[in-house]
Amino acid sequence: MEALLFSTAIVALAEMGDKTQLLSFVLAARLKRKLPIILGILFATLANHFLAGYFGTWLASQLSPGILKWIIALSFFAFGVWALKPDKLEDDRPLHGAGVFMTTLIAFFFVEMGDKTQLATVALAARYESLVAVVLGTTLGMMIANIPAVWLGETLAHRVNMKLMRWFAAGLFVALGLLALYAGENAP
Repeated sequence: MEALLFSTAIVALAEMGDKTQLLSFVLAARLKRKLPIILGILFATLANHFLAGYFGTWLASQLSPGILKWIIALSFFAFGVWALKPDKLEDDRPLHGAGVFMTTLIAFFFVEMGDKTQLATVALAARYESLVAVVLGTTLGMMIANIPAVWLGETLAHRVNMKLMRWFAAGLFVALGLLALYAGENAP
């Protein structure tokens, strides 16, 4: 349960102002079909985070607990710093006629590659060694952050203090890094 809750909270907060949330705003404004966009986000996130989580659990099985503990802690500290940097979409590419669901699915899957939430999924899966709980948690966190972005669009962007959210997410990442270092003997 801890893996699910931490994964959900970390990703939901880290996603505030993230490039995938910005992509949600853009897709909602351009494609105007909310349900296919939300389903595209869901399936892209499940696929992306399953791969990341699988890699994290594999990594945990390959490294000694001491080394893994330091890699995870340093990763979370790095994510904390990264969370303070606002994201921007690279450019304003035209959206091709692949359909709303497929456009969202493909765009989200690739935009999430190498993103802090994907890398956090790797670290969380390595930390908790619970693929299902972490993937469900990170996917739920992604949906918590992006469904309002699709439904409320720019109105939400102007009402949420993104700077405060980034600082809060950074603090949670640092706390997780400290937890990874100072957890009991059984934790990596």
